[in-house]
Amino acid sequence: MPAASLGPLQIVKPWARSSSQYPDLAGAFMTVANDGDTDRLVSASCPVASSIEIHAIRVKGPRLEMRQVEGGLVIPPANRQVLKPRGYHLLMTGLSAPLAAGTSLPVTLVFEKAGSVTVDFPVEAPGAVGQAALSA
Repeated sequence: MPAASLGPLQIVKPWARSSSQYPDLAGAFMTVANDGDTDRLVSASCPVASSIEIHAIRVKGPRLEMRQVEGGLVIPPANRQVLKPRGYHLLMTGLSAPLAAGTSLPVTLVFEKAGSVTVDFPVEAPGAVGQAALSA
């Protein structure tokens, strides 16, 4: 069951966690299923973060390279886009406090065609940037 729907888009299994190394950073993850035409996740915001960027991680040997996705993240038609550790994700910076496991935070997602929706992201235990979580 989706956590939220917005036209042809469904937000499934949203979750977030603070970085174990940097308390003012957190990652947010989810799956966006698209039953319509191509759309694009263009931005996100949350009251406890000064900014949220859409990021991609590329694993190069023992190193991780993280970069902002310019122009938004494409949500393919009749498909799904997965945001997860070691892949596409939302990087929250400037947290007012580290996220507390067991709570949730409202994240507003803005899509190019479908518009915006606020989704509650359950918070899990902190983890390293790019480290896979058990529930992912």
